[in-house]
Amino acid sequence: MRTLISLLIAILLSFFALQARANLANDLDDGQHILLMRHTDAPGYGDPAGYQIDQCSTQRNLGDKGRQQAILVGQWLSTQGILSANIFSSPWCRCLDTARLLNKGPVSSTPVLGSFFDDARTAKKQTQDLEKLIQVQLKENPRTPLILVTHQVNIESYIGKNVSTGDIILVKVDKHGKYISQQIYPSPAF
Repeated sequence: MRTLISLLIAILLSFFALQARANLANDLDDGQHILLMRHTDAPGYGDPAGYQIDQCSTQRNLGDKGRQQAILVGQWLSTQGILSANIFSSPWCRCLDTARLLNKGPVSSTPVLGSFFDDARTAKKQTQDLEKLIQVQLKENPRTPLILVTHQVNIESYIGKNVSTGDIILVKVDKHGKYISQQIYPSPAF
């Protein structure tokens, strides 16, 4: 009897996993959803004084754990049916490295996704620019998954939630790129 119950539970879990996979891939194919992602583990807090965007050695970067985490997120996305995507990243090296390690296609860097940790006064304008980026990308490529890799402050400004490093957020947006709702997928454990 226990074996039968265990088998039924395994079958149900497999069914729900397939449903989640189909739903995530389908959501990203409807022109109303994006994946927003916080860069993976980069030890420390903020960036060192005097950092420069075009010099990774001056910034806080991914550690071994963060690189492994990004690879696992990319593998998890593949199991969800997302094999390629349009990927945009903050110009910070930890975001670019995260985006590249997802292994879902070429990565475009944009200041729209750059951190405003050092100057929160730009949050409103940058969030509006993010909405425009989303609007344009979904209009031009409504059936191609859109993945945006950015920072905690940007995500919190856009969806009102603080998320952990490597978390993926499925965001439903309106035709203007404005946030409607979200579902957080915690970074896969490793």
